[in-house]
Amino acid sequence: MYGTSSTARRLLVGEARALLTRLDRVQPFAVRETMLPAAALSPAAQIGIERTLVAGRRELKGRLHGYLAWLDGAGAEAAPAEMQRRFTALRWRFNDVLGQFDLFQQTITQRSEHEIGLWLSGMDVAAADALDVPVRPFDPPPLVCYLDRGPGAAIRRAKTRLPGGGSSPVAIVRVPRERMVGGYGLSASLCHEVGHQGAALLGLVPSLQAGLRARAGGPGGRLPLPWALFHRWMPEIVADVWAIGKLGVTATMGLIGVISLPRRFVFRVDPHDTHPFPWIRVHLGVAVGELLHPDPQWRALGALWSALYPVEGLGSEGRALLASLTSAAPELAELLVSHRPYGRAELSPERLFRPAERSPDRLVALYEAARRRPELLDRAAPTLALAALGQARAAGLVSPEAESRRVERLLRGWALRSTLATTAVCARRSSPAVRPVTHRKTAPVGGGLPRVMPEEESWHR
Repeated sequence: MYGTSSTARRLLVGEARALLTRLDRVQPFAVRETMLPAAALSPAAQIGIERTLVAGRRELKGRLHGYLAWLDGAGAEAAPAEMQRRFTALRWRFNDVLGQFDLFQQTITQRSEHEIGLWLSGMDVAAADALDVPVRPFDPPPLVCYLDRGPGAAIRRAKTRLPGGGSSPVAIVRVPRERMVGGYGLSASLCHEVGHQGAALLGLVPSLQAGLRARAGGPGGRLPLPWALFHRWMPEIVADVWAIGKLGVTATMGLIGVISLPRRFVFRVDPHDTHPFPWIRVHLGVAVGELLHPDPQWRALGALWSALYPVEGLGSEGRALLASLTSAAPELAELLVSHRPYGRAELSPERLFRPAERSPDRLVALYEAARRRPELLDRAAPTLALAALGQARAAGLVSPEAESRRVERLLRGWALRSTLATTAVCARRSSPAVRPVTHRKTAPVGGGLPRVMPEEESWHR
């Protein structure tokens, strides 16, 4: 037994030291990633990520050194199985630490790519603006964006569990590369995913689900089928409402671009999916849009969607379900718009998003004014600028090509201006002669002044 323990000890000492060697090669992103200054993360995001990863590496190193000390002392005569059990636990933790590193690496490495880095930095600014609501106190986290393959966007919300434990210091928004072809897709995906973070911070989903049960609950608390489905879909419905509140018709037009699928998928109902099936999802958005941003365009959009995917050919059961859902949609929309979560009027969509400021007429007026004075869009809040461009495209005032070029210019401008604002903060701290600036990550808004932007386990699609 002594010979076996000695052999096991030598093997596992070597393995533990190898883990330490590999761990020492994991360097902070600040000294390993090259990128344009305008493509960099906000200081709050950079610091939060680095601190999280440093803490994980420090904790693991301590445990590895403790294990080696145990092997040199009390564990020298331990059974090989006990030596292996302890080492296996450390190796699992080692893989978790590297997994956390890889999770953040993709979001940062892409910022060294030509053009992509500036787009991502501009998207960070737009995402921060999408999360900016007139609620106090409100402490939103830093947001960072990156591109990936696949048809749908997703978010890993801040303060949710990381692989192996701990919580994410930032919200990570994943946007499909194919969404970068124009303003519709990019802005809709971005605002929907940010809506998940905003809803979580404000507790909107459970409050709305409780309001839904109070309104539609029958004997014994049972919900009729349409309302039972709305209850299950509420996390995605609220995120769609958030996007419509920020973008108007641009949000629903962007959604159509994602869910324009073969007919069998558009009508397929998955009893376990939290997403409304595509056909009804558009009609729910139309019902909400008619209340938040009244305009004949919503009814026309609903009719267009029904023409693209007519219900003819469906079985009687399927058509009955669609009829019950569409008849209940206006009442659901009224609940979504008028509900006061926890009795707080400022948490209703009408107060959160100030829809009168983003009515179709005002958005078109902003676009028309910006044709003569392009700086008006540059200075507008990012989501307002994106909403104006999307509304103009929906009205046939701008081509897809021109819209795409304008969105790219906006992203680059937001990236540059936020970087200059951050540089001004650094300059103030190094020189008392510089005028104090209190914000940390900025985006342009009306009047050309910097706007204060927020600092700071699962993906939501």
